[in-house]
Amino acid sequence: MRIASAKESYATDEALFDSAVQRAWFAVLLLALALFPFTVNQYWAYLACLAAINVISATGLNILTGYTGLVSLGQAAFMGVGAYTVAVLEARLGTPFLLNLLLGGCMAAAVGMVFGIPSLRVKGLYLAISTIAASFILHFVFANWTSVTKGVSGINVPPARLFGIDLDTPFKLYWVIVPLAVLMLLGAANLFRTRVGRAFIAVRDRDISAEVLGIPLLRTKLTSFALSSFYAGVAGGLWAYFFRVVTPESFPLLMSIFFLAAIIVGGMGTILGGILGAVFMTLVPELLKLGVGVVSPFWPEAAVVLSPVRTVVFGALIVGFLVFEPQGLTEMWRRTRRFFHLWPFKT
Repeated sequence: MRIASAKESYATDEALFDSAVQRAWFAVLLLALALFPFTVNQYWAYLACLAAINVISATGLNILTGYTGLVSLGQAAFMGVGAYTVAVLEARLGTPFLLNLLLGGCMAAAVGMVFGIPSLRVKGLYLAISTIAASFILHFVFANWTSVTKGVSGINVPPARLFGIDLDTPFKLYWVIVPLAVLMLLGAANLFRTRVGRAFIAVRDRDISAEVLGIPLLRTKLTSFALSSFYAGVAGGLWAYFFRVVTPESFPLLMSIFFLAAIIVGGMGTILGGILGAVFMTLVPELLKLGVGVVSPFWPEAAVVLSPVRTVVFGALIVGFLVFEPQGLTEMWRRTRRFFHLWPFKT
């Protein structure tokens, strides 16, 4: 049973890690992340990088949808803005890798703020529809602004360079993508210990009451859109360096549904939910591929027949978690922790 966890000061109560045990487990996690690429093959390093990129983007969407209560189906489009910004800067100007990521995030934040303006007047389903419109508008721009984006042929992205080293393999990119994901997760966790983050939560809980309390709704909602889009832009920039080519078809509406499913499955309104949901949803297609490989010897047409199953599974997971576990994987984790905190006594 957990004991000696009483808070004796405001600083202790506001600490990100509220006990020595949590700090120790976080150190163990960082050590495990550092050792991981040395113990796996290139395929698992590839999956780890892809999961980390998805975690960054899902965390950004969680800031907007989970914490501020603004539904968005344009996260993939904002990732595309960041990816194209990075691709153009890298391919044509050769600017530094980290600067490209920063500018990609800032460009996506600016575009996100523009499409966030309707959030003052509409919410819920209507806001979701307006962000779908943003997705189609940006896809049209990507496909037809050929002087910048090269249209449907896309832009080939040279490998990222850091300290004179070409980051051209999943193993090398892992040492950039995963640390950036950790830093951005810590930034998001600390955000909700500040006045800005608490304003997001107040708007989510009751925007009219928040405005009565002096919280400027438009500025708060646009700030949330900007932060969410910034995370998406950085994730899109990392995606561009990871796959080395950016086309208009790289960021479809299905990808936005993927991120929405990730935060619903993981648990909206929690940092851990974005992590668990994004990792889980990244592994789902791999599990489906494994299942197809198992049944293919007995059913040769399995790959063709089961190709739409990924979309069906995403939809089933969203409905299933909304009905049976609205708080997602995070609540399952909390119940497990609570059991061991109180063991051997009953919960």
